[in-house]
Amino acid sequence: MSSRLKPLLLLALLPLGACGFTPLYGQSGDSTVAAKLDTIDVQNIPERTGQMLRLALQTQLHADGAPTEQLYSLSVIYGLGAANVGEQEDSSFTRQRFNGTANWTLSPIGTPTKPLAHGVVTTEDALNIIDQQYFALQLETSTVDQQVADQLAAQITSQVATYFKTHPQS
Repeated sequence: MSSRLKPLLLLALLPLGACGFTPLYGQSGDSTVAAKLDTIDVQNIPERTGQMLRLALQTQLHADGAPTEQLYSLSVIYGLGAANVGEQEDSSFTRQRFNGTANWTLSPIGTPTKPLAHGVVTTEDALNIIDQQYFALQLETSTVDQQVADQLAAQITSQVATYFKTHPQS
C-alpha cells in the first residue's frame, strides 16, 4: 500500500469509532465470542477439498491452536463444482468456474441431534486455462481450491460468531 493511501484509509475508518462499531471477535472484539469459537471441534470433511476447508476453519476458529476444551461440534457438508466456460471453435475451453457450497451445523458435544445453529455459505472463483499447460493448470486449480475453502471458512466463522454474539447464554 502506498504511503499516500495509509492516511486516507485511517481517515476513512475514523467515523466507525463514533458509530459504535466494534469487531465481532478477535483483537479488540468480544472476548466471550472468541472464547466460544475456540471451543468448537470441526468434524472431518471428506475429500481433499474438504480437508482444505476443515484446516481453514480450524485456523479461523482457533486463535491459539487446537481447542483445550471442546463444547461444540461443527459439521460441514461441502460441495465443489466446476464448469467450463469460454468454448473455442475446436471445442476447448479458456476458463473454468468453480462454485463452492457448504452446509454447516453447530451442535453441543454429545447431542448432535439438537443443533444450535445452521447455515449455508457459497462462493465462486475461476481460473484461465492456458492451452497445453497442464502442470500450470493443476497448480492453479489447487490454488483456487484453497481460495474457495478460505472464503467459505471465513463466512462460516462469521455466521457462527454472529450466533454466539446474539445468543450469549448458549
